[in-house]
Amino acid sequence: MTKIAWVTDSSVFPSETLKNNPDVHIVPLSIHFDQETYADEVTITKTEVYERLAKDKEKAKTSQPAAGEFAKLYETLNETYDEIIAVHLSNELSGTFASSKSGAEIAEINVHLVDSHSLSAGITHLIEEGIEMQTAGKSAEEIAVALRQRVKDFENYILIGALDQLYRGGRLSSAQFYLGNLLKIKPIIHIAPNGKLNEGEKVRSLKKAKQALLDKVQASHQKNTIKKIYLMHGNCEDEANEFAESLRSVAPGTEIVVGDISTVLAVHAGQGTLATLWYNN
Repeated sequence: MTKIAWVTDSSVFPSETLKNNPDVHIVPLSIHFDQETYADEVTITKTEVYERLAKDKEKAKTSQPAAGEFAKLYETLNETYDEIIAVHLSNELSGTFASSKSGAEIAEINVHLVDSHSLSAGITHLIEEGIEMQTAGKSAEEIAVALRQRVKDFENYILIGALDQLYRGGRLSSAQFYLGNLLKIKPIIHIAPNGKLNEGEKVRSLKKAKQALLDKVQASHQKNTIKKIYLMHGNCEDEANEFAESLRSVAPGTEIVVGDISTVLAVHAGQGTLATLWYNN
């Protein structure tokens, strides 16, 4: 069987399957607090990020890994693997995919690049399906082609937990932030099939926002019979586990995987975020 190295970035949801696979390599994005820079989940933990977000008033930012970092990794992997497949955060949301591509060009190594058009568990699912294809004897090229097609089946809805993080990050104006808090607006956003982040509904009250998520899951399940739903949360595990029970009631027979959003996503979405992600068909 062809020995394939799997490369991704720290926006991925690190499932047990990925964490226990020595062929999966995660390149950290950077998190910036004022003049301080940290490597995601390397020099700063999720807990520390949430603590900083709660007490610090300065803007927290994130940035993609440098092309040189990818180049160095690809040169190392090329010594022990036959092929390399890299699956990354949507190119419309981050420069990570472009940086990975540049790194491969610098190293002059053929890397099968896949733009997930997603984030978090959306990337996780693609890699896990790719590993299954590898086990079935598919070539790296065949796997990459299949995964690029598979991204079209991705569906997601993200209930933003903290408007202040969107405001600090420049995604909300002062007026929008003020009115949103005043009216208790809970925005639901989603990543479109082209990988771009789109504004969705703006629902008043958390209860109604959660019901809106359930309605979307139920409608999709009735149409496609969803096999697995990833419920990602922003440091609110108990709330997520409770919401998972509601998901099971509207999508009976569906596997529900509960996990936390990545640290870099927490910087933008904030504590209390709930995201439902799945693949149709």
